[in-house]
Amino acid sequence: MESAINVLVSQFKAYAGKDGSLHTLSKDEFQNLVATQLPNLVKNATDPAVIDRLMGSLDENNDGELTFAEFWQLIGKLASRHAGYSQ
Repeated sequence: MESAINVLVSQFKAYAGKDGSLHTLSKDEFQNLVATQLPNLVKNATDPAVIDRLMGSLDENNDGELTFAEFWQLIGKLASRHAGYSQ
């Protein structure tokens, strides 16, 4: 599990650092990460409307960016759904 966490953290940092803060994902960074790294778990990951809805559901402080804690919610939801623990 430690290696999985290391991968998640390093991927977040790699995408977050592309166009601004190293600590948050912009909408474009988030869309690139989801489309590239989660194409089989997020349906229509290249659709801007899907990304808008998904980002809106995760962005707790409505600042237009995702912190790692906000992003982690997505990972938890996807893992739970993938394992059959939630819909």
